[in-house]
Parts: sequence; C-alpha cells; structure tokens
Amino acid sequence: MQKIYHLSTCDTCKRIIKELEPSNAFVFQDIKNRHIDVKQLEALKELSGSYQALFSKRARLYKERALKEQTLSEEDYKSLILEHYTFLKRPVIVNQEQIFIGNSKKVVAQAKISLQNK
Repeated sequence: MQKIYHLSTCDTCKRIIKELEPSNAFVFQDIKNRHIDVKQLEALKELSGSYQALFSKRARLYKERALKEQTLSEEDYKSLILEHYTFLKRPVIVNQEQIFIGNSKKVVAQAKISLQNK
C-alpha cells in the first residue's frame, strides 16, 4: 500500500508532499473530508507499533481538554484519533511496509529516501 494521510488545508502537509514528489501510485486521504476509520487506524498501528506514535500532542483539542494532565492509555489514543481528525499526527506516509509519521525533518528525510528507492 502506498498512501498519504494529510490535511489539504495544512501548509506543512502541502510542503512535505511537494518535497517528496510521490508517484501516481500513492493514494491521498484528506482526513478532514474522509475521516480515518477503525480498520485504517488499526493498520497504521500495526506498522507504527502504537496508537501513541500516531497521536498529535500539538492538536488544539489536546490543550483545550487538558489531556496533558491525564494518563492516556493506548485505547484512549485510539478513541481520540477516531473521534477527531486533529489528533492524528500528520502527515502519515505509508510506503509498502514502511510508515513515516509527522513532519520532523528526520522523518521527512527518511520518507524521501524510501520513496526514491521504490
């Protein structure tokens, strides 16, 4: 599978996608318009190792709900991501059996190498 979960309104996502130059084989899913479903999230968890790895602590709702003061379980992370798209760290790039989560320079560089090698 070659897929990118992103927000079409996010300038950072746009910049990263432009930089990566993904092939036409990639499927793009704008998570605001087409929310991530349970099956997709479980597949991403299998690749990433945890729901926490997929969770964005930068989300506005994370601060508004004072989630930092709570001890969240894997089930909590899963439920929150399914509840609202902003809790998914983005972009999430799946290239076959590899997953790249977020927008750090290191992650983007690794994704770029992966996309060039496939």
